[in-house]
Amino acid sequence: MKVSIHAVNFTVDAKLVSYVQERMDKLEKYYDKVVCSDVYLKLDNTSDKENKIVEIKMNVPGDDFLVKKQCKSFEEAVELSAESLERMLVKRKEKVRAHI
Repeated sequence: MKVSIHAVNFTVDAKLVSYVQERMDKLEKYYDKVVCSDVYLKLDNTSDKENKIVEIKMNVPGDDFLVKKQCKSFEEAVELSAESLERMLVKRKEKVRAHI
């Protein structure tokens, strides 16, 4: 799966990029027909501690999944987003299997 990582208004370090890539690669075991994913890492300009936003747009044949999470750290937000996508991909796989 092709993963594009976009950092909005800040520079992202290599450790975070490899973490996101690794976590997104794990999603392929739930549904192997994923075409690509766009991961947007954003910093919210508020004084709030939970100012890190991760938005993942995943493209599968016939559908697009969009997940947005806001947390204290990018790692936590990526983890929560990936868990949501896992559930969506499992549902999608079951739905496709039911039509065969």
